Amino acid sequence: MTSKHKDRMATGFLWFSGVLIMLLLAWFLVKILGEGLPMLSWNFITGKPQEIMAGGGVGPQLFNSFYILFLSLLISVPIGMSAGIYLSIYAKKNKFTDLIRISVEALSSVPSIVFGLFGYLVFASLLGLKFSIIGGAATLSLLNLPVLVRVTEEAIRSVPESYWEASLALGSTRWQAIRSVLLPAALPNLITGITLVAGRALGESAILIYTAGLSVSRFFPDFNPLTMGETLSVHLWYVQSEAIVPDAKQIAQGSAALLLLVVLAFNLLIALPSRFLQKRLSGGK
Repeated sequence: MTSKHKDRMATGFLWFSGVLIMLLLAWFLVKILGEGLPMLSWNFITGKPQEIMAGGGVGPQLFNSFYILFLSLLISVPIGMSAGIYLSIYAKKNKFTDLIRISVEALSSVPSIVFGLFGYLVFASLLGLKFSIIGGAATLSLLNLPVLVRVTEEAIRSVPESYWEASLALGSTRWQAIRSVLLPAALPNLITGITLVAGRALGESAILIYTAGLSVSRFFPDFNPLTMGETLSVHLWYVQSEAIVPDAKQIAQGSAALLLLVVLAFNLLIALPSRFLQKRLSGGK
């Protein structure tokens, strides 16, 4: 078999794999949205859930999803970015920093349920937070941290070294060069990484079952971080497994469609400005 035939076979296999993945994704979207979109209404999106009667909504769960996401990013983004900056700029290459990088990569592959159990033992039991929004957000930030550290480190390393050298040659300190040159140049990649982390956090359920609980506050919206905070993904799991409402299946279908639309909209609202910013920084090329 000649090299030309091998190249055609490899190209055909790659095309087939790509088309197959796109078809599976399209089937997934059609299946979820086709069953759930008829359930979506203003009352369903903003209404309170019902425990016994039919016709409940998911308003508090949707609010808690974004509230816990905001708090978790508020904790994890500064810490993760600071650690990534330290590893890429300040840390010397030795066995200790290699151990840190290996540990970060190992943590990024730990199953989320392990973080949930850890959060339950530390935040809910040891610190006495019980099932609460702040406990769920703190545990969720632990899930985000390894990814944010690696994303920040790789984003800064992707900036041409000439930017760093030119800034230092003009008399900038290290911090001035990081703040005024490296971070703006790496911003599109950083935004992409934060978007991926946020999208994963929006759909997370295992962690929040053990830390945020399976109930919502009587008040809506409730900004008290010490109240229980069932999210939309957790509610989807609950109504499919334990709920006794007669329309549990319809609520689950509507919740799944709403969660999918929220994640898609969230990614698009952040990804599109990121692409525009990246083109602007690259000079419109």
